[in-house]
Amino acid sequence: MLPLTKITEAYDRVKDVVIRTPFAHAPLLSARSGADVYLKKENLQLTGAYKLRGAYNKIATLSEAERSKGVIAASAGNHAQGVAYSARIFGIPATIIMPEATPLLKVQNTTSLGAEVILHGENYDEAYAYALEYAKKHALTFIHPFADEAVLAGQGTIALEMLDEVEDLDYLVIPIGGGGLISGIGSYIRQAKPDIKIIGVVAEGAPAMKNSFHSKKPLDSTSVRTIADGIAVRDVSPKNLEIILEVADDVVSVDDEEIASAILFLLERQKLVVEGGGAVGVAAIMHHKFHFEKGAKIATVLSGGNIDVQMLSLIIEKGLIKAHRKMKLMVTLIDKPGALRGLSDILADAGANIIQIDYDRTSTSLSYGDANVTLALETKGAEHQEEIRRRLAESGYRFQEEMRL
Repeated sequence: MLPLTKITEAYDRVKDVVIRTPFAHAPLLSARSGADVYLKKENLQLTGAYKLRGAYNKIATLSEAERSKGVIAASAGNHAQGVAYSARIFGIPATIIMPEATPLLKVQNTTSLGAEVILHGENYDEAYAYALEYAKKHALTFIHPFADEAVLAGQGTIALEMLDEVEDLDYLVIPIGGGGLISGIGSYIRQAKPDIKIIGVVAEGAPAMKNSFHSKKPLDSTSVRTIADGIAVRDVSPKNLEIILEVADDVVSVDDEEIASAILFLLERQKLVVEGGGAVGVAAIMHHKFHFEKGAKIATVLSGGNIDVQMLSLIIEKGLIKAHRKMKLMVTLIDKPGALRGLSDILADAGANIIQIDYDRTSTSLSYGDANVTLALETKGAEHQEEIRRRLAESGYRFQEEMRL
């Protein structure tokens, strides 16, 4: 693991550049999980993610000759912004290679910091391979997002801030993509407070580090697929795995549904915008992916908040449907004057609010003289939805629900 001095020296470098983000008790999450939960809000960092810490520390430790060449990085977004921001502080050019599917927000945020962005590859690992070629061809200094001691030390400064505010933690739950965050934080915790249990969390659709941890050897994945794009890493860094095996007590996984539920909970109940990779720790706590005692003091890092707006909209929409706060119906009517008003009267009497409606009389699946009305309704829970179904059935309407089609 990293020596403590590497991390404390990194803190001295980054403390005047990064924000000391809030580390606060989360009462609603605590009540839901049965634990005493604290959130380290790195989603509120200057670039929207913790990656600025490691990127700045690395560039600050380069020689003048290395910096003068300009820097290059491969990133799905958060490391990109950290490198771009740091390069701007030092007045040096930065080139970022990002996967082609990178959310537009992360691309725009990176270019707005003055970096040149090149989109290449289907995932991080393909972008990374291309970045190494590009760096060699153009004589640029490569800044690795997680397999670099200076980067790991920068990420480890988060642990110093957390323990400075809450010393008596029982568990620390840390997202894992390439493993830089848990390697840096874990190195500090293991030496400063060795009794704290460290739990790493991966996305189920990017399981390489979990599989490697439990097998105690590097096992790359053949592909990755998850809404947590910031931790969608296919290949394992042997160096980081070695550290994780030293510092972590366990590595668990959460699936996309669990990640989405955590994002929605944080947005609605904690008033925090968090991306998929940043929400996996909360998902692991909410869904009890590891054993903890009732009332245990648990901290997790909200590692980033740079979620794509379209993805956030989809998560909200699906979340409302699953929570029975929204339902979508397709009702078949006789196509005659007053038919739609009769339907709307029934829904109004049932207390359902129509927020979207579409009327189709031309579908080839319809009998002549019929029409399909597709409705989106605001509802008040499962019992309310059942009442709506009952009233429609009693009034003789034929209907289907979109989730059941």
